[in-house]
Amino acid sequence: MIDFNKRCADTELMDDLSLNKSHLKQILFDIDSANRFLNGNNLTIQAIHELIKGLNQKSYTILDMGCGNGSMLRSVVLWARKHSILFECTGVDLNEKSLAIAREASSDFPEIRYIKQDILELQPDELPCDILLCTLTVHHFNNEQIPQFLKQFSKLSRIGFIINDLQRSPLAYQLFKVFSAIFMRTDIAKKDGLTSIQSGFKKEELKSFSEKIPEMEHDIAWKWAFRYVWVAQQKRPI
Repeated sequence: MIDFNKRCADTELMDDLSLNKSHLKQILFDIDSANRFLNGNNLTIQAIHELIKGLNQKSYTILDMGCGNGSMLRSVVLWARKHSILFECTGVDLNEKSLAIAREASSDFPEIRYIKQDILELQPDELPCDILLCTLTVHHFNNEQIPQFLKQFSKLSRIGFIINDLQRSPLAYQLFKVFSAIFMRTDIAKKDGLTSIQSGFKKEELKSFSEKIPEMEHDIAWKWAFRYVWVAQQKRPI
């Protein structure tokens, strides 16, 4: 029996840097297809809209931590273009093969650049942004590492950060088995999807992490399908 009371600490297969580029591209395509089908990207875009509502800046800088193949940023830019908003986007990842795939897929998106960087090594003035995004990435880290990332997120983001990640749920686990059997092609994406759900979060765990960043206002909401969208906003002077 799987214990859903605590987070799984298993490493996901796609984190193996020795995976060849072609295989990695197929895995990322599977993951992104599932994310789009389950409305994951739109949840982040809705959160961006709420964060910038009423600010009326001429442009906004967006930093996507753990950008993978860049699908999230491309969705963000398409939304921004539709609403005549200027976004300057940077995707950050540690996997150079993922970044190469992202660059190839983003040739028609001059608003986006990609860099290989360990975000924990950045100084706040090195890569500042208005909004930092982190989609389906936080669950890759253990409970001791996560507060370090959150502190860095808070330092880098002038307006706030948005985390979109998975709920740890036995129902989600069983439903994903059915979904992946029908809609996903690669065995690694299927296996990693189950590991990701086991590594996901309960709402009280995310609230506990948020309490370590009292300088920001936090809103953590459950969304279909089995997601939490966490919006952390810098407190503005009254």
